[in-house]
Amino acid sequence: MDSVLNIAAYRFVALSDLPRWQAELHLAAQTLALKGTVLLAEEGINLFLAGPQVAVRQWWAGLCDHAPFEGLRAKESWSSEVPFKRLRVKIKREIIRMNQAAVVPAAGRAPAVDARTLARWLQQGHDDGGRPVVTLDTRNRFEVAEGSFEGALDWGLEKFSEFPAALAVHADDLRDKTVVSFCTGGIRCEKAAIVMREAGLAHTYQLEGGILQYFEDTDGAPGWQGRCVVFDERGSLDADLRAPVRTAAAQG
Repeated sequence: MDSVLNIAAYRFVALSDLPRWQAELHLAAQTLALKGTVLLAEEGINLFLAGPQVAVRQWWAGLCDHAPFEGLRAKESWSSEVPFKRLRVKIKREIIRMNQAAVVPAAGRAPAVDARTLARWLQQGHDDGGRPVVTLDTRNRFEVAEGSFEGALDWGLEKFSEFPAALAVHADDLRDKTVVSFCTGGIRCEKAAIVMREAGLAHTYQLEGGILQYFEDTDGAPGWQGRCVVFDERGSLDADLRAPVRTAAAQG
């Protein structure tokens, strides 16, 4: 049985005194021998950590004891080994780079749709108001190649900061549809949904918790095809939130 607990989480929340947060969170994770990455910015936190279950849960409880992170939920998965080589706690300008200073998710989120509701919409072919539903993949091209929702819009992004320009080209094609933006864990599609709302696309939603939450709540059905890229040594996950078994030939 896989014994390593992997957690991923983010929250857009106004943070100040970032060096203090950096030092405190790094010391706590280092003391518990956790590995992974924690990104901090004035707009919030984005993290991926792994280690023994008890240690991970202890670090997580300590994080959530702080007011900015109360009630924060983590997406969990399991592996046989820690999929990170080291621990990094870094201060960044943005926890997910878009280069749109006017986009401030902490000031108000775009509406979200949960995984089970999206699954129902995909099955019935429209939302609850009868509008056609399209899914919009906000991830990079190489991630889309590993797997996506069947029929999802893919604008061929090489990096997320290209999203606003791509939206300007395609916005008119989306105005009569309900658009659900999605990404790995929710952070990119949350920013994307805000930008689409600001562009006048009134029927825009983000997929709550992203693909990983969709896997957890629906096992990827209906609509998902392939795997989901994750940014650690596992490479990608199947809909059961486990890395695909590598054959001897694949291992070289």
